[in-house]
Amino acid sequence: QVHLVESGGGLVQAGGSLRLSCAASGSIFSINAMGWHRQAPGKERELVAGITSGGSTVYADSAKGRFTISRDNAVNTVYLQMNSLGPDDTAVYYCTATRVVLTQGDSYSEIWGQGTPVTVSS
Repeated sequence: QVHLVESGGGLVQAGGSLRLSCAASGSIFSINAMGWHRQAPGKERELVAGITSGGSTVYADSAKGRFTISRDNAVNTVYLQMNSLGPDDTAVYYCTATRVVLTQGDSYSEIWGQGTPVTVSS
């Protein structure tokens, strides 16, 4: 089995920064893409940022210029550096991993973490 464990969420004042981490555990051979989604209260879940194993990135318009996604393939970990946070960034942030292949040959199309809450106070 594969598990995604997120950390780094919490309470921060507007204008502040947070760094989220997500580590994939298990007998992993490869992960194609990893990313972050978020779901704010009363809103649909949305993509924040994604990164492929080769380092190509994609960002939501709301994240461009403020958030940076990065990845350490050696330890199957993805990070989200969030700067200039505002109250609209308050949400539960979920880590995702797509096309996960295990060393024994099993594979998963998509895996989600449990989520880490981020609260930005004004």
